[in-house]
Amino acid sequence: MIKGFKEFILRGNVIDLAVAVVIGAAFTAIVNALVQGLINPLIGFLFQVGDLSDLNVTVPTLLGGTSTFEFGAILVAIINFVAVAAIVYFVFVYPMNHWKARAAARAGVAEAASEEPKLPTEQELLVQIRDLLERQNKL
Repeated sequence: MIKGFKEFILRGNVIDLAVAVVIGAAFTAIVNALVQGLINPLIGFLFQVGDLSDLNVTVPTLLGGTSTFEFGAILVAIINFVAVAAIVYFVFVYPMNHWKARAAARAGVAEAASEEPKLPTEQELLVQIRDLLERQNKL
């Protein structure tokens, strides 16, 4: 049981996942600071509000009281999500896809240069053997 646990922990994908979680947590702090310090004030300026989370609408209720719709907090959450998604895509995903495409292109050029004649598959070999045996039995 301990041996299986050790093999599980020492697998590359578990360590990669742990590193991704730690880096993701640190990266989240950076993105949140960017959104809170730059994007939210810009949007607050457009809506003439000091902080987006203060953006709300108060409406009277049927019984004479008031009800407050705090859609600023929802707007902040949406902006945070879009900012994180955009930064992750443009900083990590897009460059990694570009790098993989270039590596595949280089590998394709290397394969084409050292390409050996294609060997027949097992099915093709079996068909050839069958045909040879049929010809042999006819003689």
